[in-house]
Amino acid sequence: MGQLLIYSVQMYINEILGIFVPIFIYWIYAGILAVLETAFPKYKMQTTEQQDEKNLVSRSTVIKGVFVQQSLQAIIAALLFLLTGGANPHHVHAAAHAAAAAGGGTGATASACRCIIQFATAMLVMDTWQYFMHRYMHENKFLYKYIHSHHHTLLAPYAFGALYNHPLEGLMVDTMSGVISFLVSGMSPRTSIFFFSFATIKAVDDHSGLWIPWNPFHVFFRNNSGYHAIHHQLHGTKYNFSQPFFVFWDIILGTYYMPQVDHKNEDKQK
Repeated sequence: MGQLLIYSVQMYINEILGIFVPIFIYWIYAGILAVLETAFPKYKMQTTEQQDEKNLVSRSTVIKGVFVQQSLQAIIAALLFLLTGGANPHHVHAAAHAAAAAGGGTGATASACRCIIQFATAMLVMDTWQYFMHRYMHENKFLYKYIHSHHHTLLAPYAFGALYNHPLEGLMVDTMSGVISFLVSGMSPRTSIFFFSFATIKAVDDHSGLWIPWNPFHVFFRNNSGYHAIHHQLHGTKYNFSQPFFVFWDIILGTYYMPQVDHKNEDKQK
């Protein structure tokens, strides 16, 4: 009974961390990138002056908008954990059994494999939901004009503007993709801490406006800051809808566009 109580408390703690850690990670990583762009301005695809000139919304408005979206996401995440019963007796017993099994090498290997499969599944599900919802937001003139255009007021994106959206888009695209990925993959609240933190870092990096040669996201992902920067340009809004991980839906459905561009001088290559 004492062990089950411990696991029950741990489950609740994991749920709380699953709600708030990705939010903290967002601002921490955005802050790191802000320092990097100041220290290494040569890696900026567009200068700060160009960003301020092209973007149609102030940085203070962007920050407020992101806080609104993160507040809504936190509420939805709390409801999700409550409704799925992350800390109910069944899950607690299962967690205790899994921990006991992990005491051996075989159990640890099985647990690692399960997490890898859940990560991969969640990435595929999130990409699929976001591609089709994002593309529909562009193709439906009403949705684009009154909802998605909020995000595209950032013609020259920067890190902490990654989640600047109309609240309805934040719910329909970002939050719902997270909910569905969590449910379909079957991940635990503990695993969700790592997955959504990773997804958050990836989204922030994609909107950073930085092209850093040694950035691992540029090495392992074709969907990166250069790829998404094209989408934010006026000539690229019909392409590169994929986010946040892969580009396969763009390739399959003919919306992939990645010219040979010097990202550090992208503004001159139009």
